[in-house]
Amino acid sequence: MSTTITTVRGSAPALPEPQGPGRRPGAVLALARFEARELLLQIPVLVFVVLYLGFTTARLVFQDGMSDYPVLNTVDRGTQTAPLLLAIALLVCTNAAALRSRKHGTVQQFDVMAMEPWRRVLAHVLSAVPFAVLTAVVVAAEFTREALKPGAIGHGSAGELAVGPLVVLMAGITGVLLARLVPTPFAPILFVIGAYLLMVLATQVTESDDPRVGWLSPMVFSGISGGDPVPSDLLGRPAAWHALYLLGLCALLTCAALLRSGGRTRAVKAATALALAVTATGAIGQLPHDTATLEAARKSASTTPQKFQSCTEYEGSTYCAFPEWKGVRDDWAAVVDRLRSAAGGSAAEARLTVRQRIDASGGIEVDSALDPSATPGEVTVGTRWGGNRVPEFAVGVATVLVAGTEDATTREMCDARAVTIMWLVLGGDPTPMATFRNVRLDDSTTGSGLVLAPTNGLSLTDHQTAVIRELLGRPKAEITALVKKHWSALTSAQTSTAEAAKLLGVAVPQGVESCEE
Repeated sequence: MSTTITTVRGSAPALPEPQGPGRRPGAVLALARFEARELLLQIPVLVFVVLYLGFTTARLVFQDGMSDYPVLNTVDRGTQTAPLLLAIALLVCTNAAALRSRKHGTVQQFDVMAMEPWRRVLAHVLSAVPFAVLTAVVVAAEFTREALKPGAIGHGSAGELAVGPLVVLMAGITGVLLARLVPTPFAPILFVIGAYLLMVLATQVTESDDPRVGWLSPMVFSGISGGDPVPSDLLGRPAAWHALYLLGLCALLTCAALLRSGGRTRAVKAATALALAVTATGAIGQLPHDTATLEAARKSASTTPQKFQSCTEYEGSTYCAFPEWKGVRDDWAAVVDRLRSAAGGSAAEARLTVRQRIDASGGIEVDSALDPSATPGEVTVGTRWGGNRVPEFAVGVATVLVAGTEDATTREMCDARAVTIMWLVLGGDPTPMATFRNVRLDDSTTGSGLVLAPTNGLSLTDHQTAVIRELLGRPKAEITALVKKHWSALTSAQTSTAEAAKLLGVAVPQGVESCEE
């Protein structure tokens, strides 16, 4: 029995060469989506996402009266610090994700996969993008909420708003790059500590000698929070150039991670050159070019604000403000009208000049006190409005109505004038006792204390405080009539606090009044 084996010769139809998943952008995006979901499930990232959302929501919901008049050139910078903890968590977790295969000993298994190592690294980089987008959405929502308020002042900067999202993205990219350069889980912690110290140092340099070095930091903390706002033209912050610089850094760090992972393709090399050019352009653009002119403008705005302001007249009084604060002048006028209606004598028709003032002599947005004006009839108002700033401004207006000038508070006022000033401030207030407490430095309504004002505060003795409390317990119309009737005596430095109490029909405090309390 023989077996015949027949061999059929022929050419089989050619099959199309399969395209590996690593050759398609869809595979990289699919892996990026998977890694992004994994990142969100990591406890540090999840916790800080929730905290970031909760903190921002609480900050928008629980606000005081001053928040009704947000200065938008401070609101935009205020969005930069909250994402920092999320950025740190993302840096640590993207680093851990990029080191996952090394940790579990599965690095060799990737050699049999069609996707090249640099494409896997690109997927890890892209996994940080959703968190940067989330940050951008929160920042935009926060700023939009403030900008839509009827009392919003000035305008914001897109460059400042971009810093938070870009820092979050940069943190995620840095975590991946560190995994390629220093494949150890301790590297992110050491990097975070070092980066924080460098940013603090850069901020100190920005505030002192050489701002060129300070702006090379991803985030510059100076000016993010501090003293009273100033007009946008005086900030001198190269926000747009800094945002371009951060964008270039993100691209440059990404290219460095890809090159380190073997992605030396023509496209990656071209992207690296472009990223380097963008980073250099942003770095050069944000360097100060005419600091002398800026410093001169700040000094001039501090000493001669009328050169930068426009004025409007309401009911005989003049209101002068920097351009961004034009919309608040009606609110100033309402306070002045209320106090003049409660005053007597010539003060009821006084022609005041309300002038907005700043002090940038020691730097912008630092804690500084404005010197009281010695010009008769001139009242100072600052760049913050709403909340306690309203009764503080009322103290300044009442001081000028009663004493003629703001600098009267620099001299001892141990007489009826202090009582009259506080009645003008509090007599027409809907919650006088609460406002009295809020406007005092020690938040009390008893004993001696300092009442806050835009310039020098008003010092009250315990007797003056007692008389004011008595007045606030009496019918408003009755006391207003007595104040107008005895206006000349109540605004005289020769009238004592006890005599003022008798004129206004309230109990005279017991004991001897001490004017040095």
